[in-house]
Amino acid sequence: MGHLTMLPAWQALRAHYDEIRSRHLRDLFTEDPERAKRYTLEAAGLFLDYSKNRLNDQTLEALFNLARERGVEAQRDAMLSGAHINTSEDRAVLHTALRAPRDAVICANGHNVVPDVHKVLDHMGAFAQAIRSGAWRGFTGQPIRHIINIGIGGSFLGPQLVYEALKPYALRGLTCSFVANIDGAELANALQDKDPAETLFVIASKTFTTLETLTNAQLARDWLVEGLGAQAAVARHCVAVSVNVQAAVEFGIDANNIFGFWDWVGGRYSVESAIGLTAMVAIGGDLFAELLAGSRAMDEHFQSAPLGANMPAIMGLISLWYNNFFGAQTVAILPYAHALARLPAYLQQLAMESNGKRVDARGELVEVDTGPIVWGEPGVDGQHSFHQLLYQGTRLVPCDMIGFMEPLSRYQRSHDLLMASLFAQAEALAFGRTGEQLRALGVPPSRAKFEACEGNRPTNMLLGQRLDARTLGALIALYEHSVFVQGAIWGVDSFDQWGVELGKDMARHIIQEIETGSVGADHDPSTRRLLARYMAARRAGQG
Repeated sequence: MGHLTMLPAWQALRAHYDEIRSRHLRDLFTEDPERAKRYTLEAAGLFLDYSKNRLNDQTLEALFNLARERGVEAQRDAMLSGAHINTSEDRAVLHTALRAPRDAVICANGHNVVPDVHKVLDHMGAFAQAIRSGAWRGFTGQPIRHIINIGIGGSFLGPQLVYEALKPYALRGLTCSFVANIDGAELANALQDKDPAETLFVIASKTFTTLETLTNAQLARDWLVEGLGAQAAVARHCVAVSVNVQAAVEFGIDANNIFGFWDWVGGRYSVESAIGLTAMVAIGGDLFAELLAGSRAMDEHFQSAPLGANMPAIMGLISLWYNNFFGAQTVAILPYAHALARLPAYLQQLAMESNGKRVDARGELVEVDTGPIVWGEPGVDGQHSFHQLLYQGTRLVPCDMIGFMEPLSRYQRSHDLLMASLFAQAEALAFGRTGEQLRALGVPPSRAKFEACEGNRPTNMLLGQRLDARTLGALIALYEHSVFVQGAIWGVDSFDQWGVELGKDMARHIIQEIETGSVGADHDPSTRRLLARYMAARRAGQG
């Protein structure tokens, strides 16, 4: 694959950017009255309006040409066929197989993985039904009323997102908590006021060796044994999601209650595997199947739609346009739905762990900026905190804004006000309000210069009919594939995360030093002094 910046499409985009960068959205809409109609798309139950972006037909055609020149469609097909596109780990990337129908054939290393997927889904479904019906009883014969999911990264963010988003559909009388941070305060908060006899822990760790997860799991086990008076209680109050059956059994978990998954599923893509067990228990097997169906519908759209009508491709290319040509370093995710409060954090991991790379899949330095910083908060909360910067700040921040036609509550007027805010924010960001307009409204010139908003701030608008399991699945898959498109163009391996491993390795080394009370000479002077200060405070506290 040749140098990205030397490709004809890249060069065309660079020249085109010089022509369009100073154009205002007001002018683009004036010149193209049909823009609001033409720059929309529907797929898998989602409606996308991308008309409020700083682009035109020439921009889009150049972006599509870039995708073709970088072989995005061929790379997509390779991923879906089970090719080892995770080159640094020599693995297939088949999270799409997690939502494949039973009769599909998707092979990894010559083996059809679909029957394996459905075997695990059936195992999950039977377990979820046992908990939900009360057939599963704890050590003392009590039904389970509290589930605490212990994981980190994708083993935490994914199931938490699904649970929080679909909580209106969850089983009443069952509460779910999610613990990831190694700070004991998080686990302590989750355990507060819980009865061990009614509490189940789902311990999610692929290797069953993850430091943070195992530390919390061991504390949870101690809490159970202390509260229930027997080591044997662990088997009725802990289940595992892991491939390391031996380690989980040694922990005290019944081998029949270990739910497996595969190395072709990355953690940040794993919520629809056994990692989603807590969410499945909460919402039930039927709704979990709807989640999978929504993702599958978006997969099929991504696989079959031409680039010019392909929602994930269009969103990925627009994000790349701002990142690599306008120099926009961040993307704001603004869901106008309280239930999607964890979506920005989920997408942070998805995008930044996937494409936060400085070398390409060949190990060579990339030529351009890769993954943008992803952040956000639900609307309207963000309007009263950071939207000021979006309107009048010096930085360009493209925004994805997400809303739903139907409310999840019975408060219709509240939903009307929410949606009015959503539409108003997108309109105001795009078109602003000039000093001249303000003066026409009677604002004194001395104040108008402070109130004026230039506009020309881009947004994507995503709308669904209702936030339900199927729509959430489509939304998850949409962003998965958008991230893939960007990584394919940059030429990075979007499915490894070696930078994360570095921090883990160093933490393991330092905890040994803290526990032995001896700081090694291999640290830099700053780290040595910080460790010495901490260890002195630790000794004083223990003294």
